[in-house]
Order: sequence, then C-alpha cells, then structure tokens
Amino acid sequence: MALLDVNGLKIYFHTRDGVVKAVDDISFSVDKGETLAIVGESGSGKSVTCYSLLDLLPKPPAKIEAGSALFDGEDLLSCSAERIRQIRGNDIAVIFQDPMTSLNPFISIGEQLIEPLIYHPDPSRRISRDAAKSRAIELLDEVGIVDPHSRFHCYAHEFSGGMRQRVMIAMALITQPRLLICDEPTTALDVTIQAQILELIKKLQQSRDMAVIFISHDLGVVAGIADKIMVMCQGTVREAADAESIFYRSDNAYTKSLLAAIPTGAKTIDNRAEAGRPLIEVSHLKTYFNDYSSPAARAEKRQVKAVDDVSLAIQRGEILGLVGESGSGKSTLGRSILQLVPTTSGTVSFDGTALSSLSTAQLMPWRKRMQMIFQDPYASLNPRMTVYQTLAEPLLYQGLADSSTIDQQVQQLMDDVGLARASMRKYPHEFSGGQRQRIAIGRAVATKPDFIVADEPVSALDVTIQAQILDLILTLVERHNLTMLFISHDLSVVRSISDRVMVMHHGVLVEQGDTEALWAKPKQTYTQNLLRAIPLADPKKERRRLSSL
Repeated sequence: MALLDVNGLKIYFHTRDGVVKAVDDISFSVDKGETLAIVGESGSGKSVTCYSLLDLLPKPPAKIEAGSALFDGEDLLSCSAERIRQIRGNDIAVIFQDPMTSLNPFISIGEQLIEPLIYHPDPSRRISRDAAKSRAIELLDEVGIVDPHSRFHCYAHEFSGGMRQRVMIAMALITQPRLLICDEPTTALDVTIQAQILELIKKLQQSRDMAVIFISHDLGVVAGIADKIMVMCQGTVREAADAESIFYRSDNAYTKSLLAAIPTGAKTIDNRAEAGRPLIEVSHLKTYFNDYSSPAARAEKRQVKAVDDVSLAIQRGEILGLVGESGSGKSTLGRSILQLVPTTSGTVSFDGTALSSLSTAQLMPWRKRMQMIFQDPYASLNPRMTVYQTLAEPLLYQGLADSSTIDQQVQQLMDDVGLARASMRKYPHEFSGGQRQRIAIGRAVATKPDFIVADEPVSALDVTIQAQILDLILTLVERHNLTMLFISHDLSVVRSISDRVMVMHHGVLVEQGDTEALWAKPKQTYTQNLLRAIPLADPKKERRRLSSL
C-alpha cells in the first residue's frame, strides 16, 4: 500500500463569478521514501491539491466535491478537525514558498522550532523544553546552519534567504514527519542556494526514509530529485510518469512546452551595439549604507559597501547582463546608475552628461530617457489605478500626449506588450503575474527611453511566462533600439538575453566578457561556481551534479 493514495479528487471554488474547477478529478500516489514532483504553471492546481490534504484551504469558497486521500489507510478528507491537527506537522509537514512570511518576526527561530514539541496536541508526544532545545539545535546543525547554539536565539530577519529556507526545513522536520510537502521552496533563491537546498532535501529524505511531494513550475528544478513527475494544467493531470520518461520520452504537447520554455541556449536575436562613445559610463562608483544590523555596528558606525569602486560602460543598443547572488550589490548598482539612491562617490554619465553632479530638479528632464522595470510588478503598480491610468500617467506627465492622442497611444502600448485592449480598465489585481509584468514593461517603454534597467523582471514567473517576457523584451529592444542593463541571479536567463555579462560579488565586479566566451571559459572561481549551480533539464546529469556538490 502506498503511503499516500489520492483518488478522484475534485476541489471547486464557489465565487461570485461562478464555479472555478481548481482541481478536477485527479489521482496519484506516493510511496514511502519516494519523491513525487507536481509541476505546472501558476493556477494549475498544484498547491490547492496539497493544501486540501491538510485542511488548509479557506472554506468557503473552496469545497471538496469528491475524492479520497488515504494516508497510511486513513482518509484525510474525512478526518475531524482535531485529527487533522494531530496529523498536520507531525506525520505530514509543509515547507512554504516564502519563509519570511511563514516565520514569526517577533519570536526567535529557536522558540518557533521547539513550539510544536512542548505544546504538542497529543500529550503523550510532548517533551521537556531542554530536550526540545537539544533536538532543535541538532536539526539546525543537520540542515547546515553554522553555529546553531547561538543562531538558536536569532530572529528571522537576521538570516539570509537561503538560511531562512533551511530554518523552514528544520521546522518541518522537527516532529519527524513521514511525508514532506515542499511548495516551491527554491523559487526566489539564487542558483547556488537553490542547488544547496535541493541537495539538502534529497539527503534528508534518504536519511529519514521520508516521502516527499515537491511542487514547482520548473521541470529543470525537479530533474535531479524526482522519482515520479505529475504534470498539471488547469486542474487536470496532463501526464504522470517516472522522471526519465517525462524528460526523454514524453509525447504530451503541454509537457513539451514546459521543457522547451527552460532557457538553455544562447541569445537568438543579435542586437547590434553601436560603436563610439558609450551611452552609459560609470567610473569608480561607490554606494555605501550605514550598518544598523546590531548595536555594535551602530556604535562603531560601520558601513555596508553595497557597490564598491565599480566602473563599466554600456554601448547604445546593447543588453548588458549583470549576475550575482543576493546581496552582491546588483540592484543597488542599477538604482545608483539611475540616481534612485544616493551614491557615496564616483560618477555616472548618461550620453556624456554627468548625472551624479545634477540636482533633483536638474535630473527631471533626463528621467523620461531612463526607466526601470522592477522585480515585483504587483508592488510597483498602484493598486488604485487602472492599466489605462498607469500607462497614460507617464505620457501625460512628460508631455508626450494630450487629451486628443492619449487613447490611441495607450492602445498602442497595450498592443506592443501583448495585452488585450479590452482589459485597459482593469486593475492590477485582476491580472496574472505575467500580465502584470507586461504592464510594468509597457509603463517603462511608454516614454520611449534610451536606457532601461530591468531588475530581476522574470524571477518569480513560470518558465512559460518567463520565456514570453524574455521574447517580449528582446522584441522591444530591437524595435525601439533600447539599451538595457538586465539584472538577474539566473545565469541561464542572462545567457538567453545578454550580449555581454558582468559578474558581481560583494559589491565588486569580479569578471566580465562576451556572454558565450564567459560561458565557455569563466576565469574566476566564483563565476565557475555560479555556472555549476545551474540546474540541468536532464535527470541523469542533474543527479550527478547534485551529488557532486
């Protein structure tokens, strides 16, 4: 008998706009010690499927219409609320996508770890605080937290993204569950940290003989850890088989589209960088921030050297890729070039004019010639403004349109970024993540800028939507002769879009060169490690890569 056996599961959401069939008659099973990857685009029903097993869906609007979910012979869907509480966290645990929103910022990591052990709903499974602390420290050490004794007393904000995810793994494993559900646990992480987390989950599973359900939108991520893969689309199962069959022998059109969307090759459109004086020139740029991370840092007036003596040039018509791990200074460099953050020293010249010497008022005429696409379109778009208002605002503010031409220009922008004109009066929350990013891109190109900084514009998107956005960016760059600084921690994405690449580490540029030349012969160890960390869409090769880390 399988550890988990789901049959005929149907989950519908009853909304004001009608019934949404989030999960529509799916079946699957997971054996002890096995990893099942559930893969599909956002909205395919992956997370809803798994959350239903632990009664984590809001009811209403969600309603389980039919089906069964036998966990070790017991139907989870028929259990009482009290019984589900006993199973949840004890026998089945979840690692959520965003650890920062899952961890309590007011309680130390250690207290959060030991809470389920000393306040267990089953009195027979409670242990003393000292015993719980010992187990928590052992587990922090097992998941790779350095100096677990002192880190036990730290808070979530004192950890990096990768370390927070390790804490979440420790929290999920503290009660020694038999089934671990991982909901997109590596989506927002650097490729190097992602590889470490994937290998950690794999090793922990093997050492504990634990079943794992791994949810992802990226087949490349699950290639090295999945025994079986279930591909979902619009609430239904399109294909389910062992990993090698999915990657090597699939004949399903949707699965093939997911595989084809994984960026693996070089840039296909050749943008011609113009010779002559660069459009952007940065010389010995430094951007330092005061360090307020601890009382000692504040007392000693320490500084964080986010950008430390960086010099670079970007030719007209060129796409320059900037890569590095989180905290390397990539975003700060992009914002410093656009004069969105105060710089400490150095110069930034735009088309021969030193922007760093201009006042705020003097910078205003230059703003329409340089724009930014932010990482999170939902946070960067005004929720109270319709798409029409969002796209019209820069045109009217910069005097590029008036009441007689604004409608036509907004419609043209909608066409340029691939959005239906009929949706102009909608608000940001009524769009998907990929559509919101198209709106943000439309706003950035509205003023017909010469230069755009794209800061991680596809990091949170499904691979299929990511491919569409990258194609859109390339098309717009070619059509409007744009110059771009493209920032990302995903080297595969940077390779598919950039003419040149610069590698940043701890605020310093450590290597640069033509994209394919750098890929073929990286000189710096740091760059070599970044390239080695890229997941391979090939189960055999990916397993070997992960095991070598």
